[in-house]
Amino acid sequence: MADGIPQDEAAAISIGLEGILYGFSLLMFIGTIWALTNKQRLRNINRPIILVAILLLILSTAHMVVDMIRIENGFVTYRDTFPGGPAAYFADINEPLFIAKNSLVVFQTLVGDGVLIYRCYVVWQSTRIIIVPSLLWCSSAVSGIIALYRALQATSNTTDIYAKATSQWVTAYFSLTLATNLVGSGLLAYRIWMIERRVSGNRATRGPTMHILRVVMDAAILYSVTFIIAIVCFAIQNNGELVMLYMVPPIISIAFYMVFIRIAIRKQNLSYPSARGGSTGETERGLRMRPLQVHISRLAHNDGTSAYGTGNQGRPSLGKGDSVELVSPDAHSP
Repeated sequence: MADGIPQDEAAAISIGLEGILYGFSLLMFIGTIWALTNKQRLRNINRPIILVAILLLILSTAHMVVDMIRIENGFVTYRDTFPGGPAAYFADINEPLFIAKNSLVVFQTLVGDGVLIYRCYVVWQSTRIIIVPSLLWCSSAVSGIIALYRALQATSNTTDIYAKATSQWVTAYFSLTLATNLVGSGLLAYRIWMIERRVSGNRATRGPTMHILRVVMDAAILYSVTFIIAIVCFAIQNNGELVMLYMVPPIISIAFYMVFIRIAIRKQNLSYPSARGGSTGETERGLRMRPLQVHISRLAHNDGTSAYGTGNQGRPSLGKGDSVELVSPDAHSP
């Protein structure tokens, strides 16, 4: 038996929180499109990333619409006709809109984690390194689909999502999704840190890769904390899990968008020094700030090139034939 707030109250609270987060995600979507297209030629725009951003917006919008319809059905349309009233309606795991909204959650988490795994591949340039996160991703997809199927086929305890037949697969889905994000983000952060460590000895100031590392970690923390809270609430059979589940789609979108927006802001700050001349840290050190072009979409690891990309002879290299290339949003890959 579930503890905590009743299902109908949880639904009312959730739709309000989801609406606020959806508004933020919509603004950040606009910012992401601006970051990827501002001052870019049409042929240089990163179309795959824009398509993923649009897909995440569509999924989070569809989830918001489905939740609004459920709120209307539960509190208005079927308030007096559904057996058990609004609380029973929102607890019914057989209800078609319940299956639809959770299908959108599963699909959106798979898209978000898939992009993360691809980023790991781009940074490491190795298929071996993404074997574990890919297996976790596949397991998460299977457990999510089975959980939805069990909910759809449930003939008894249809108002109890914590029944064993369903709960074990929901728990597996949450856990595997969290594990996929932690492993993928960990691999990505470790690679960026290693690259920064190799090049840091050859320059006086900290490079832009440390900023990228912080952005990646912030997005991972936001995503992971959401699922940790959901797992804990579900494990103790608390309806707070339902509140978190409403918030997952916009949070996934926000975590995706914030990476591009923050790096784009960093790029502008580095490319166009302020009127006061350079950054504060460099001014204190008595260093002159020169315009620095920072490309932001992905880290590519190449052999035999300069640490600052091609065409920069005379600049310090990483040693051992390794280098860092920061590729801008005009690169045609996520």
